[in-house]
Amino acid sequence: MDHLTVVDHPLVQHKLTIMRQKDVSTGEFRRLLREISQLLAYEVTRELPMTTKRIDTPMQEMDAPVLAGRKLALVSILRAGNGLLDGMLELIPSARVGFVGLYRDEETLEPVQYYFKVPSELDERLVIAVDPMLATGNSSVAAIDLLKEAGAKDIRFLCLLAAPEGVARMKEAHPDVPIVTAALDERLNEKGYILPGLGDAGDRMFGTK
Repeated sequence: MDHLTVVDHPLVQHKLTIMRQKDVSTGEFRRLLREISQLLAYEVTRELPMTTKRIDTPMQEMDAPVLAGRKLALVSILRAGNGLLDGMLELIPSARVGFVGLYRDEETLEPVQYYFKVPSELDERLVIAVDPMLATGNSSVAAIDLLKEAGAKDIRFLCLLAAPEGVARMKEAHPDVPIVTAALDERLNEKGYILPGLGDAGDRMFGTK
C-alpha cells in the first residue's frame, strides 16, 4: 500500500459532499460519518492476512478463507475518532478497541495527552488508528508515537479528510504508516483548520461549539 490512499469510490465522495455542507444537522452528520467509515474500512483492511479452515456447507466440505492471526485493534483518537470507530465496529465487531486522548493547544497547535488505554499484544495485531481530520498532523504523529511505544508494529491511519501539511508531517515522522482518506484537501488556514474542509468534526458530530 502506498503511503497515501484516497478512496474515490462514488458513494464515499457523494456522502462526503453532503457532510461538508454547513447546514447538515448533527444527526445527519453523525449518520453519514458512520456510513462512510464502513466504506473506508473496506479499503484500509484490504490486505489483511488470510488462512483457511475446513467447514461443512449444506452441500459438501470445503477449505474456506478466514482471517488469520490475532484480532485487529481499532484505536480512536478522542474525541472525534469515535465517529469513525462506531461504523467500523459494525463491520468488524470482533476488533479490540483502544483510545488515545489528545487535545490541540489552540495557541501552539501542539497535542496534549490526557488519556491512553489500548489492547494487549499490540505487537501481534494490525492496529488501525482513526481520526476524522489529518490537519497539522501533530496529534496524529503523537498518537502513533504512543502506539509504537506500546509495542505496535503494523499500523495504519484512517481519516475522513487530510491536508497536504498533515500528510507530509506523518510521512516524515512515520513513513511506515499508510494513510487512507476520503479526500486530500487544499491546505490549512492560519488556525490549522483544513480548507475547504468541513469545520470541526467533533463539534459537528456531537453538536458542541
